[in-house]
Amino acid sequence: MTGRGGWRERDFGIFWLVQTLSVAGDSFSSLALPLLVLHMTGSVAQMGLLTALAGAAAVVTGIFAGVLVDRVDRRALLITCDLVRAGLYALVPLLWLIQPQIWLLYLVVPLGAALGMIFQVGYVAAVPSLVPADRITEANGRLSATYAVAGVVGPILAGLVSAAAGPTTAVAVDAATFGVSALGLALVRLRVTAPPIAPDGTTEQRGAARYRRDLLVGIRFLVRHPVLRTLTVLLALLTFLATGLTDIFTYHLKQDLGRSDGTVGYVLAVAAVGTVVAALVVAPARRRLGFGACWIGANVTGGIAVAAVGVATDVPVVAALVATYTFAAGAAGICSMSLRQQVTPDHLLGRVTSAFWTVHSALGPLGAATLTAATARYGSAATCLVAGVASVLIAMVGVLTPIRQARPELSPVTA
Repeated sequence: MTGRGGWRERDFGIFWLVQTLSVAGDSFSSLALPLLVLHMTGSVAQMGLLTALAGAAAVVTGIFAGVLVDRVDRRALLITCDLVRAGLYALVPLLWLIQPQIWLLYLVVPLGAALGMIFQVGYVAAVPSLVPADRITEANGRLSATYAVAGVVGPILAGLVSAAAGPTTAVAVDAATFGVSALGLALVRLRVTAPPIAPDGTTEQRGAARYRRDLLVGIRFLVRHPVLRTLTVLLALLTFLATGLTDIFTYHLKQDLGRSDGTVGYVLAVAAVGTVVAALVVAPARRRLGFGACWIGANVTGGIAVAAVGVATDVPVVAALVATYTFAAGAAGICSMSLRQQVTPDHLLGRVTSAFWTVHSALGPLGAATLTAATARYGSAATCLVAGVASVLIAMVGVLTPIRQARPELSPVTA
């Protein structure tokens, strides 16, 4: 597959379509599940606990996800994750028909997050098998753009469905989209690469020795690559501050401003426009400005927006600030993921991606619990201000590190 004709290739097109649909479905659960908790408990701290449990499950799973992705059929693994998630999320509306069971959310959400981590690692590893190497940033941008369009429509529909039929119906929609995604992935073919060779010239080691090596190889690659190493550390700190932000934004709208579920859906939909814009501009911006300027500038911009959200009292202003934050997060995320795909050998990509996400997400659960607890105690204005200023300072550290390079993917690195 070469040139721009690759964008019309059947497998990439199907992959693009079904994952966009699945992301639209995810918008339903990401809005509906926190609302279920808030409706039943009235507690932002309980929302944060659920988010923290999901984050912890993803972090633990990330330790093993890369081994799975690099050792089994990637397409089959993605399909299995979708089918199991469809069944899990379907349990919520089914049991709610009998009697609300909040304990079920603390089971389903972490399990769904664990499967989601495996899927995300597999998804990242699959993209280079669908497009040419020199189109990876553009591929990620186009995927993110259509995902974000789905993210615009999804929260609006989710808010309307939650207001009209209840949050459990919105969760049922998400379960259905996982099923559709699995069917679509069954039609996708991924390019197969040759198996890796061990240092002694044979195929990779087997048994416990190979497994231990697999768990460490991704971390070793990150440690030996100066840009990825620094990105992982700074992103761990930024993730601590970011994981609970959606809960805080939702709480600010619902409790501080007294708005409805539908309004929350509209704000999150408008915010998704930021991701659309980021996805459309990130590839040309990176070519023109370079990696370092794009990544550092995006995170500084996002931190400033977060700091201002808590003091905003008009819904349109909140929506614009959250959209600015999602634009910044989207641009920085696409740059980071594309660089990792460009510099990592294909047979290591699952393990390196898994190690990267596991390490940089490790502080996320603690951050979600801490920030939501701080919001309950001190209010959303103070929490957003501290989180935003801290994000700006962390991003600025990148100026003093190899992250500032314009073209780190071209630097010769023995990793």
